[in-house]
Amino acid sequence: MGLIIGLTFLAVFAVVAVPLVAAGSGPNKASRQAVATLDAVIKSDTTPEVGKLKLDIRKSDSLSSIPWLNKRLRGLELAPYVRRTLDQAKVDWSMGKLLSLSGLGFAIPFSVLYLRFGMPLPGVGAGMVPGLLPFAWVMFKRRKRFDKFEEGLPEALDLMVSALRAGHSLIAAMGLVGRECAEPVGGEFKVCFEEQNYGLEVKAALDNLVDRIPVQDLSMVATAIMIQKESGGNLAEVLDKTSFLIRERFRLKRQIKTHTAQGRLTGVILTCLPIGLGIAMYFLNPKMMSILWHRDIGIKLLWAAAGMILLGGYTINRIVDIDV
Repeated sequence: MGLIIGLTFLAVFAVVAVPLVAAGSGPNKASRQAVATLDAVIKSDTTPEVGKLKLDIRKSDSLSSIPWLNKRLRGLELAPYVRRTLDQAKVDWSMGKLLSLSGLGFAIPFSVLYLRFGMPLPGVGAGMVPGLLPFAWVMFKRRKRFDKFEEGLPEALDLMVSALRAGHSLIAAMGLVGRECAEPVGGEFKVCFEEQNYGLEVKAALDNLVDRIPVQDLSMVATAIMIQKESGGNLAEVLDKTSFLIRERFRLKRQIKTHTAQGRLTGVILTCLPIGLGIAMYFLNPKMMSILWHRDIGIKLLWAAAGMILLGGYTINRIVDIDV
């Protein structure tokens, strides 16, 4: 039984950590050289103004406030992907705090159920849920921020169209959006505007914007701007039509969401009903339900039931998830 618990924990950790490790990449030679040059410039100037700017122009490289954990995390090279995800979600967490909360959420219910009640398999299941909650919370905040950006994008495009028709340049129109629009649209366009003021090309600044907010509507806007800059034409008219197209997509998505509400509710009920019934039956008759994890055939049935629940939930989700 201990081997099964260990393999289960390793499998869960691999599912979470391996994609992060694969997505992360170490600093290349050019970035290391740039950092070394910046350090040399800062150390060579001892004026008070430069000393005050150190905290502003140098990004924090700490992944955790705990020194030994920060050292281990830097060795895993998880920083690029996790930092981008946390920044996209605008969650004020470090990667060490995220992993610590996840490990603590798994350890507490597992220890209680295993050490106090002698139920290892229910302990693993009970620990996986709170253990994955920090990751789920970050992804939820990220998704909500993306949705809010998509809702505010048509208004930002209308403002850009008005600025272009009034005689402003594209960069000035982006700066106007950054000043006038609410977060997250205003903040992201402000960063894009400042990158261009610092000498970055328009294409590179738009690519960075799409990388920070990877939504389909913004990709359409960036593609339309780059095509217009290469082939010419009326950019205000192009953005006006793009804004109209985004609004129509929103209308169609809301209509699809209304028609698929019953299917999504069915998927939630069919996924949660077996788990809820199992918990209720355990409290009513613990001796009968404990047979499932005290006998080999019961353990096999639990794994089979979990697999069928996941497969059924995935199938229903694929049916009701209509891409627009």
